[in-house]
Amino acid sequence: MRNCDEFNVQSSDVERILAWEKNSTAGLDIPFKPARVILQDFTGVPAVVDLAAMRDAMKRLGGDPSRINPLCPVDLVIDHSVQADVFGSQDAAVQNEIIEFNRNRERF
Repeated sequence: MRNCDEFNVQSSDVERILAWEKNSTAGLDIPFKPARVILQDFTGVPAVVDLAAMRDAMKRLGGDPSRINPLCPVDLVIDHSVQADVFGSQDAAVQNEIIEFNRNRERF
């Protein structure tokens, strides 16, 4: 409903969604407009790198790099899990931070 603009998403699309119980076996298509994309770091980082590479190519070819954007607004959340290698000591947090930065230097 939030994306109903009577162009890409029409009122009839919203009505089909609201009548999902009746339409669940009808095989109807509805527009899908994600508001958020959540990717883990091993899939999110390549996606961001691909966008950056396309923008660089556009600039090299004399185009406007700001034209390289997703078609619908999204938030990209890149999750990065952290390991605890050192524990039970006063400097565990500092040691883990040093190890983490060394382990993932190319990401940072």
